[in-house]
Amino acid sequence: QVQLVESGGGLVQVGGSLGLSCVASGRTSSNDDAVAWFRQAPGKEREFVAAIRGRSNRPWNGDPAKGRFTINADNAKSTVNLYMNRLKPEDTAVYYCATDSVGDSIIGPYNVWGQGTQVTVSS
Repeated sequence: QVQLVESGGGLVQVGGSLGLSCVASGRTSSNDDAVAWFRQAPGKEREFVAAIRGRSNRPWNGDPAKGRFTINADNAKSTVNLYMNRLKPEDTAVYYCATDSVGDSIIGPYNVWGQGTQVTVSS
């Protein structure tokens, strides 16, 4: 059974940087698998941020990530990282990692989720 644990959230000032990590235990990777980051701000729908393929480590960036965030994987440590730069107040949200065998649909659906980590960007 796969379990995901996120870490690295916190408080950061506008324009700052933050790195999030997602450790996946019990996960085996294949080309159909992916690990994704989503976020949910108060009163808003959950939003796809970025994802990475299980075996190829090919990254995919959603609109929030383009030009500012980088996703990568350390397969030896079963860890997927999300590095966020030039943070804005609108990046404030709970960030979740998720994994599943998603095939061609990199945005999901995902059925295995972590507990989330809070990111707060202060102005």
